[in-house]
Amino acid sequence: MADEEDEGGFGGLYEDGHWVWDEETEGLVFVSDLPPKQVEIIQMPTKAPTGTIDFRDDVDLIEQIRFRRRYQRKLKPGQADVITVQDVKDIALFTAPVNILSPVLINMLHLPTTERFIRALVLCCQYYLQIANEMTERIIKLESKVRTPQCEIVESEFRDNLSDLRLLVAKEYSTMLIGGGDTKKFHHMGPQKKRRSLSDKDARFFETLLRMCVQIVWLALGRKAFNQIELEVNRMFKSEIFNAVEHTLKTGYISKMVKEERQVLLGKCVRQDKKLNTRSPLMNEVFCHREIDYRMMGLGVIKCQQLNPRILYMLQAVAGPEENLSELGIVLGIIGMPRNVFDTMLRPIPTGGDTSKSRASVSTQSYGSNKSAVSASSRKSQLFMPTLYPNIVLPAKESELTYFPSQFSDETEVIRPCSETQRRRWQNRLQRLLHPH
Repeated sequence: MADEEDEGGFGGLYEDGHWVWDEETEGLVFVSDLPPKQVEIIQMPTKAPTGTIDFRDDVDLIEQIRFRRRYQRKLKPGQADVITVQDVKDIALFTAPVNILSPVLINMLHLPTTERFIRALVLCCQYYLQIANEMTERIIKLESKVRTPQCEIVESEFRDNLSDLRLLVAKEYSTMLIGGGDTKKFHHMGPQKKRRSLSDKDARFFETLLRMCVQIVWLALGRKAFNQIELEVNRMFKSEIFNAVEHTLKTGYISKMVKEERQVLLGKCVRQDKKLNTRSPLMNEVFCHREIDYRMMGLGVIKCQQLNPRILYMLQAVAGPEENLSELGIVLGIIGMPRNVFDTMLRPIPTGGDTSKSRASVSTQSYGSNKSAVSASSRKSQLFMPTLYPNIVLPAKESELTYFPSQFSDETEVIRPCSETQRRRWQNRLQRLLHPH
């Protein structure tokens, strides 16, 4: 296999070129002196991939050494050694099956919009699992207690928080759909939106990107609750009717929720409509008739003045530097945690007092149709596992709704670029895997 060749055949990443200063990124950028290579069109599979795609999770020691030497992100002088979204993406790309990888997918994963999208999805899924755990506890307690008006207040806060976090995901997803910002060249009708729609190709790319994002979220959340993550992500993007993962697993998890649980976890923006008119829950959040702080729609892109603690929390979680998350008390799975307490594959290194092995939660995980969460008891046993990180505590909403200003700000936020070095590494690896000779 090409990936297993010795270092001599790898070739330097910065050979046959020179460095120039980029005013936009305020850093050195490598420019190759070689003539541009002919870009080969890689034939994508004729059938859209599904949730049964297998990612490797049994990477042996030799492969881990190879990954650390060739593909792991290298620290710059003075840079904090914390886990970043790029680190998690690197693991997902390294363990992904080759048949779902493409140059387009790698390029898409290394866009600022996609990175904000992934971070918002991690935040949303983490809070969803947290509230699902909380609601399980509350439902059990209510078997021997009476509901009070305070229950409605607390559950209403949970529901609004989940809706706001889904909105953060929907904001970036909408940008991708319309080909806005840096996603313009990935639009199915071309950058100018003038050519014939490549709807089939776009559908396959969507499925691949979604499956990759599920894997990234699962890794970022410490390899916990894969079933729930995959089911909820597919529900958010496809609706209950078109949730292919649920149709495969047949868990019936939504029908098994009690009324209060369903109201909190699904929100009040769910629209029951005919199949042809069905919108995904994410789009329903965008067009929902509820009080929404307009500033959330521009987080990470448009600079707004006088941000309240809640909006600041979301801004830093979605677009802030990862090295500042822990200091600010922002929880985003293992992202922002010290990298030296995790191994090469981002599994926690067991401490002296740990009785469990770092592989314990991984060895029983699989990715096929044998994954199911068919009962409340099995869901409980999965949720009550110890976590690597604290719970999310979102600042409370302002008592008064913030209305639209007379004019919106023209000032943009400083967009944090993705690693061009890592993008080039993964593109080079893909070419070697596809053309080993």
